[in-house]
Amino acid sequence: MDENVKNQLDQLGDIIDAKLEKAHGQAVESATGKADDALKGEIKNLTQKFTERMDAIEVSNKKRFDASQREDKSFGGNLTKAIKEGALDSMRNGSNRSSMFDIKADMTVAADFTGDVIPPQRIPGYKFDPTTPQNLRQLIPIGSTNSDVVRYVKESAYSNGGAAKAEGATLGQTDFDMTAVDANVRKIGTYLRISDEMLHDTPQISSYLSARVPAKLMEVEDDQILGGNGSAPNLNGFYNSGTNFDVSASGKFYESVTAANEFDVLVAAINQLEINNYKADYILLNPTDFHKILLLKDTTNNYLKDQVYQGLQPNFLGVPIAVNNEVNPGTFLVGNFGQAAQLWVRDNVSVEFFTEDGTNVRDGFVTVRVMERVALATYLPKAIIDGTFSTAKAAITP
Repeated sequence: MDENVKNQLDQLGDIIDAKLEKAHGQAVESATGKADDALKGEIKNLTQKFTERMDAIEVSNKKRFDASQREDKSFGGNLTKAIKEGALDSMRNGSNRSSMFDIKADMTVAADFTGDVIPPQRIPGYKFDPTTPQNLRQLIPIGSTNSDVVRYVKESAYSNGGAAKAEGATLGQTDFDMTAVDANVRKIGTYLRISDEMLHDTPQISSYLSARVPAKLMEVEDDQILGGNGSAPNLNGFYNSGTNFDVSASGKFYESVTAANEFDVLVAAINQLEINNYKADYILLNPTDFHKILLLKDTTNNYLKDQVYQGLQPNFLGVPIAVNNEVNPGTFLVGNFGQAAQLWVRDNVSVEFFTEDGTNVRDGFVTVRVMERVALATYLPKAIIDGTFSTAKAAITP
């Protein structure tokens, strides 16, 4: 407290004490035992002034405390304060050639915490980009086999001798040619090596690998189902076992098409399929081609998709669309895949862990093998129509 303020309060207190003593004397001498009213009024006024003075001192002290709390805590602010308080005086007056003083800075996490002082919150599991939402094996029937070869008999050719005949005339002969076809079981697989410590010390790593690696294997299977060339060790995929888009099979209806686009091509492919008495159950497209078709507009700038796309399941003319990244960009497949082909499984996808592999025992590693053995039989090539959009558009443009 300021000395001058303290002296003033002391003087005010002395006056109040004197008045109280005088009032006590008056009360003793008075017959009623009470002090004079005027004297009591003076004491009341002095007491009120004393209280007001104390309140003012309390408010003043609070302001000074708040100001000190708002004091600049930065390095520059503390340095300026230290100099003002005489930190360099010894150098200025020549008594010392150097000066040293402490600058106390606030503690911060970045400056004062080293290492994992505040433990981070750990999110369980592993984060990764999604895999193909719909694999091609989901579009065709799946069977199981105990052999390494799946053999089936297919009609390879026929001649229809049926005709209207007059009474007594000889009927024409019909011939069907049958051919036995083999679909060989092929192996698709991969492996990886992880340390024994990683397998045992990393939570959920085995379940993560058991889900993640087979999903990637399914992408390879999709590629084989679509584009396998049939030569060992490849499957005979749809591009090589189906039927090429052929506009001549559709008659001359396409002569009315002008400025042919991708949607026109799909209509012509569906027509080619139905000429062979098949009803399309799926259209396979690359995602880029699918979304390109959604952007097609008519001559009045209206989107064609408004007429051919509806519901949560995308479809063109009622035929569901299956989008898959393994479909070659710029190509299409339209077919009745449920009738056309079947995937035969000899050994389904398996995930196995081995320690007895190579130098694993010495090196402390574990080998993870993911493998399947399957065969693809394309029974009815005419039930799958495939082609490229650029070639097909040119073909249907008069």
